[in-house]
Amino acid sequence: MWGAEMGANEKGLAVGNAPVWTKLNGPQDLEKKLLGTDIVRLALERSSSAGEALNVITSLLASPGQGGPVTEERGKDGWCFHNSFLIADSTEAWVLETAGTLWAAEKVSDGIRNISNELSIGSKMDLTSPGLVDEAKALGLYSEDKGPFDFKAVFSAQSQTLSDSSNSTSFRYRRGKELMEKVVAAGKFSYRDMFKILRDEDGGICMMDGGFITSGSQVSVLMPDSSPSPGVHWFTGTPNPSTSIYKPFFFGPGADVGGVTVSMTEKGAAGAEPSSGDKSDKSGDNPAAHALYRGHRRLCNLMDTQEEKGHSVLGQLQQLENKCAEDVDDILANYNPESFPKLRNIFQHMASMEINFYV
Repeated sequence: MWGAEMGANEKGLAVGNAPVWTKLNGPQDLEKKLLGTDIVRLALERSSSAGEALNVITSLLASPGQGGPVTEERGKDGWCFHNSFLIADSTEAWVLETAGTLWAAEKVSDGIRNISNELSIGSKMDLTSPGLVDEAKALGLYSEDKGPFDFKAVFSAQSQTLSDSSNSTSFRYRRGKELMEKVVAAGKFSYRDMFKILRDEDGGICMMDGGFITSGSQVSVLMPDSSPSPGVHWFTGTPNPSTSIYKPFFFGPGADVGGVTVSMTEKGAAGAEPSSGDKSDKSGDNPAAHALYRGHRRLCNLMDTQEEKGHSVLGQLQQLENKCAEDVDDILANYNPESFPKLRNIFQHMASMEINFYV
């Protein structure tokens, strides 16, 4: 994978994407163009605001377009999909959803918003691809006697991959929305609340069983330009956030994530394009995976084989996460530029401490 399903840049922009299945999905989507993950990376590289990212993404949808097989895993090489994007900076946020080259965008003006593997934009469309309604009519997907044009109703199709009730796209979307609304109703929404929501297993937000497992997790706190303190981006760097810990990263002079999350090629070259295919050994350890991933894999195996010991280690890791969050909150509450040296290597420091628990 060249891109990423989520990320942020030094301008205070965050972008994430989710696969969606639409009535326009077809064999043509296997033609190699840009995956949603590629588009996320390009948007972050080329944009300094949510509005700019929206323009970059919609331009890429027009040319060269989205498409291509999403995996080389045996038996799944025919999978392809369209994409939904969540785009935000400290002052503006958008949801952008696609069906081939067609798209609709909704500006998020207040409250909460989530995406989760299904189209979610209805009749509230603030921007669309040129001639969207006429295109839908020409495709036989919409006529005015059906009522107001509804992007989700017109283009939605059944997921190719998630069908059981506990992991269905609709169930996970509703669950995420409900959990966020519950936190907002209580009067406060912090990044730690988001940690808990992303660890929700009952609603399938944290996918931990079967062929699909949550592969990474990110929570970004975006600060306005007027804020004296910088934004902070929390990453697990490992699958399944319920058995992982979030570690903070700050953009700034000399910021360094270190080498423990750099994957290796089959030849052992760090930082080069990772190898494809399943190279895991019998324990589930992948020699091409980065050190933090391999360590986390050992914890998962320990929890399967020695449950009490595994949960003891996990409890200690969660204490480490809590202490780190408290320390970061204290630093940011009294932040000045001279504080940044305490933050520039904090992700690297926390990841190294985490690995020590896996030895």
